[in-house]
Amino acid sequence: MIFAIFAATGLILGLVHLAIRKQWTKQRITELLLLYLFAFPIGLGGLVGFVGHTMRAGPVAASIGWTAGNPFQYEVAVANLAFGVLGILCLWNRGGFWTATAIGWSIFMLGAAGVHVLQIARGQPFAPGNAGAVLYFDIVMPVLVLALREICRRNRVSRA
Repeated sequence: MIFAIFAATGLILGLVHLAIRKQWTKQRITELLLLYLFAFPIGLGGLVGFVGHTMRAGPVAASIGWTAGNPFQYEVAVANLAFGVLGILCLWNRGGFWTATAIGWSIFMLGAAGVHVLQIARGQPFAPGNAGAVLYFDIVMPVLVLALREICRRNRVSRA
């Protein structure tokens, strides 16, 4: 649920930023929305995911339907940390850095969605961290981030 809050926060703050600056070009809209998505659900979400999978490993494992103490959880924690750092670094880096971050994070999220769907199909528990909002987030957000990144790329190419 926290990830949905980060996504909503990023989108709302991006729209507020646009409204204050009154820069309503297609390029500026997509760039700012993407920037805020990098900062919040990817950056802060990744850092929170890292903290959750390390410092609150037991409750997080239970919410996903895993057994506590699973060493795989630490690997997921470190992947979250990596993408969290990349998302925050997107505040200062643009261009290819954004593209690489968007693609890498999207592969990670869509891969997680695939694992969730597989677990559900095998009759494993519909744990809150495995189905529902988490599953939708793992699919919708990467598609949105990749779409916004592609729109930014196309706008830059057409203006060059």
